[in-house]
Amino acid sequence: MDSTTQTPGYVEQVRKGSARYLYLPAMVAAIGGLLFGFDTAVINGAIVFIKQQFGLSDSQTEIAASSLLLGCVVGASVAAFTSDRFGRKRVLLGAAALFTVSSIGAALPRNLIEFAVARLLGGVAIGIASTLSPLYIAEISPARKRGLLVSLNQLAIVSGILLSYSVNYLLTGAGPANWRWMFAAAALPSVLFFLTLLFIPESPRWLMQKSREQEAEHFLAQIVGPQAAAGEIEAIRAAISEESGDLLDPAFRKALLIAIAIALFSQFTGINTIIYYGSLVFLEHVPRQTASTALWANVIIGAINFVATIVGMLLIDRSGRKPLLMSAFAGMALSLVAVSVAIHFQAAGAIVLIFVLTYVACFAVGVGTGTWVMMSEICPTRVRGRAMSVATVALWCGTLLVTLTFLSLVNLFTASGVFLLYATVSIAAFLFVWRRIPETKGRTLEEIEKWWLAQRG
Repeated sequence: MDSTTQTPGYVEQVRKGSARYLYLPAMVAAIGGLLFGFDTAVINGAIVFIKQQFGLSDSQTEIAASSLLLGCVVGASVAAFTSDRFGRKRVLLGAAALFTVSSIGAALPRNLIEFAVARLLGGVAIGIASTLSPLYIAEISPARKRGLLVSLNQLAIVSGILLSYSVNYLLTGAGPANWRWMFAAAALPSVLFFLTLLFIPESPRWLMQKSREQEAEHFLAQIVGPQAAAGEIEAIRAAISEESGDLLDPAFRKALLIAIAIALFSQFTGINTIIYYGSLVFLEHVPRQTASTALWANVIIGAINFVATIVGMLLIDRSGRKPLLMSAFAGMALSLVAVSVAIHFQAAGAIVLIFVLTYVACFAVGVGTGTWVMMSEICPTRVRGRAMSVATVALWCGTLLVTLTFLSLVNLFTASGVFLLYATVSIAAFLFVWRRIPETKGRTLEEIEKWWLAQRG
């Protein structure tokens, strides 16, 4: 277009940048969250039928449910050095390929071992995506929109959970092979994820680390305009020049420990006992439930999780990370006590479901959104890939521990006692956030980094 024919609107768009260059890559990266949510939650409905078909004991059922999580730990660990070396985009492409292989492999096993191996591969993909999707989104987002956009990944996760619950419910009456179709359903979005990743740019902050400044500035200029992009490039350059690259640098060790603690608290409060074992909890510990009613309860839980996540997305850049986390942990503690009491006194299924829904809603509004945002923004650029990976490994280790022990703990302490234990952890999490977590609302990634440097001084 000749300069003489450029409209004022066009010139203004060039000067300020265009949101579509920001939202489209963020939405593509968030497909990784969708697959993360689907693959982790699909076991909830499928496990009822797998347990029957393979005649699994409680310990074998825990293995079937948690084999994926061991892969998540491996994947999050691999994401650390690979993303800092090869870039966020290339490693996400590898994760997309693994998602496809796993979804098909989990639909074809003849025994528990083959199923566990297929799920292990899917777990590696989830570990990578759970680390790099929010990290990539954080690194392309302006400070004023970062909380909302990183929360887009969490919205994608709960969308995947809701989708898996819906697929499970719809396939309940599809015969003895119904669980195989539940896993196979993830193949299509996995291929879509791979194809769309081919068309998004690399993270500008990673490009700056690799001295590809022109590419980074071009991408940022499309988002915020040339003038703002030049200022942001200068801030990133200054931040990188001051960093040691040492993950345990005293200036950032506290930030890393806080990220790890938040990750662990998000899991030790027991959310994945509902995500992975919800159908078994309703079938075995709530009076007069069938497989169909248990799976329908899962759909309702998934819907509430979805709606509450949207509320959290709208609040996180307004109210801030810290108030949202504190409110969420307090609400979770109260809800878990209510769940414990309701199960102990054999309350009606509707009563138990209401308290489970309030628990899930509190988690989704504050912890589900806040955890990934805090983990993705709290550590410095040069080590952010590794730091995010370490925190995500801790998160998956926590998930693995909770998932591997839940049914055994129920046998030891009853379901009521276990939920009371998770309520106690929620109280501890509330106190930790109150005393130890800084507020990062409205700060650029470089400003957060300077704040930690000031604390050292």
